[in-house]
Amino acid sequence: MALTDNNPGSELLEGGGHFVFAPALTGEKVVTEPIKIGTIFIEEGTALPNSLRFESEPYSNGWRSVKTLNGCELDRKIREVGWTLFDLGQIKASVFGFDPKKAARRALKRVLATVKSDNFNSLEISQVAAMSFLGLPYVTVSAHARHLQESMFLLHDKRLAKRNQARLVYSRTDRGG
Repeated sequence: MALTDNNPGSELLEGGGHFVFAPALTGEKVVTEPIKIGTIFIEEGTALPNSLRFESEPYSNGWRSVKTLNGCELDRKIREVGWTLFDLGQIKASVFGFDPKKAARRALKRVLATVKSDNFNSLEISQVAAMSFLGLPYVTVSAHARHLQESMFLLHDKRLAKRNQARLVYSRTDRGG
């Protein structure tokens, strides 16, 4: 989801970031803090090119929030040094709660846990929306799982190869083979 300055419902922040404004359906509220569209989270301990410099701060259990770059800027810098930042699809998590900020943080923690369990090392926020179902408020966080590595071939990452091998063994045993 690309944002521009003329995107309806989007408010430009200093430094070019945007508050999170999702396309709202009738009766929906949209959470505007603290998560922004384009925010990147990188797992602590992820190998990075020596020439890549950016500000980050700890966010949650082994994850850091990148402060100075959004997804497009990070991808461009990664490609300049010959590394690859894969976009591996969208992940969503919804959490019920009367405090939208707390619910958004809990939903983001669930998304981060999903990305980590799939052995990917980064994530880009694409949408945060507060809604209600039968009068119960909930927040949905949508993000793109990303994976940063030196090789341009995704399966060259040892953690991913190990995960895929485990899935193959599981699928064979599940089918009786």
